[in-house]
Amino acid sequence: MTTMSGTGHAGREVAARLGPVGLWTIQFEFQPIDRVRQALAELEELGYRSLWFPEVLGRESLTNAADMLSATNHMVIGAGITTIWGRDPVTMAAAHATLTEAWPGRFVLGLGVSHAPLVEVRGHRYERPFAKMVKYLDDMESAPYQGMMPAEAPVRVLAALGPKMLQLAAERSAGALTYLVTPEHTAQARSMLGPGPLLGVEQAVVLAEDAAEARRAARKYLEFYLPLPNYLKTLVHLGFSDSDLAGGGSDHFVDTLIPWGSAERIAAVVKAHHDAGADHVCLQVLDDQQPDGLGLPTRAWRELAQVLTG
Repeated sequence: MTTMSGTGHAGREVAARLGPVGLWTIQFEFQPIDRVRQALAELEELGYRSLWFPEVLGRESLTNAADMLSATNHMVIGAGITTIWGRDPVTMAAAHATLTEAWPGRFVLGLGVSHAPLVEVRGHRYERPFAKMVKYLDDMESAPYQGMMPAEAPVRVLAALGPKMLQLAAERSAGALTYLVTPEHTAQARSMLGPGPLLGVEQAVVLAEDAAEARRAARKYLEFYLPLPNYLKTLVHLGFSDSDLAGGGSDHFVDTLIPWGSAERIAAVVKAHHDAGADHVCLQVLDDQQPDGLGLPTRAWRELAQVLTG
């Protein structure tokens, strides 16, 4: 099945669709579907052109994408990231084609190798993830599909942090989506990808002026990620020390990785990623008002829209 590659105009076209700034959120997982639909309609009215959501152990990624697409009129919905361990390549390719046919130009399939704990809970062994991804892409591209083909080639990107996966993203997809990184990593990733492929960057932020509140929300968010080897390796490569990473993270580490402050401060961080080579920055706005961090940061989304979506 033909899929947009990362060479030439494909990455540029996808970047134009996504726009320079979008949102990334897991908070929808913990809301009723009707509330999600209402929130999506408001985000579209606020001017957000794209939204990404993850696949962890909640709603199934591709049916979830369909519901989000049906609840919006123009917004690009990105599956960021759909795990390759969740369905076979033939099924993935068929779903990708179906969503592309139904909503032309509005769906981007992000694929990732995930992490050992999330793979093992599905009954798989997390072994040779890079080789698994290469074989998976081969099988997707050779998958038989007997339905109506979409008018345009389905678009995919890869979750990537290190050199091998970034190179694979450039060669076998429209580009890469990075996660839990700094503008320094963005510059490194752009150098590895080259000028053509899309570089999308997730950036978690807290819209709060109080340092204690902001750092509390950031550390709550980091509890899940700091034990995962894939992220630890990248953070160490970026120069963070063992003392930075211990005990929930030093203030320097937390403030660097999860910027906080005014809407203007957040806009400056977005600009730093763009200046470093990102085409698209998807903001994950952490909710500093609720201890569990699972509420919708509606106030922050509205405030940020005033400086980011004009």
